[in-house]
Amino acid sequence: MLSFDIMNLLPLAAEPFTCPTDRDMLPSERREFVRTHRTCVFGTTRRADGPAMSIVYYVPTDTDELLVATMRARGKALVVARDPKVSICVLDERWPFSYVQVYCDAVVDDEPDLVVDVMMAVAGRMSGEPLSEDARPFVAAMAAEEDRVVLRCRPYSTFAQPPRHLHKNDQEERITHWRSSVVPWDALDAAD
Repeated sequence: MLSFDIMNLLPLAAEPFTCPTDRDMLPSERREFVRTHRTCVFGTTRRADGPAMSIVYYVPTDTDELLVATMRARGKALVVARDPKVSICVLDERWPFSYVQVYCDAVVDDEPDLVVDVMMAVAGRMSGEPLSEDARPFVAAMAAEEDRVVLRCRPYSTFAQPPRHLHKNDQEERITHWRSSVVPWDALDAAD
């Protein structure tokens, strides 16, 4: 069983981190990107075919967990129960698109207060403003009726992709590309 710390949910960031366009992201910038965005492609293994993927809202915590609410009977929860390795591709919702791929170890947590807290935080991310505490009983009823759980994802490494965009087709000499690499989640920025 994985060990997870007590944590606090981070509020929705007023402004998502903007990726540099002239270099690879530093490890600290990758973490900031993940902490300040809200949507991702959640990927799990499958017994056959390619990986299963779904677009979900996630909630970061002050201990760097990434939390996803789902129904216990859905594929995400069923797969995590048998294979804790997941990938989360955090999406920038602004053009030109960039992303940070996060590799995680995950567990299923069915603690009712956590489930409701995460569902309320997700509703706030969906609407852009926090849900009123008056909604808590309705969210709790929905969580119980739908048998909701939380997937607690602990990052261990990342891969980043910088944004690229052509404004017109005469930029051949100004387009840059470079390779990124997988970096440990807790890596330090290299000294200049």
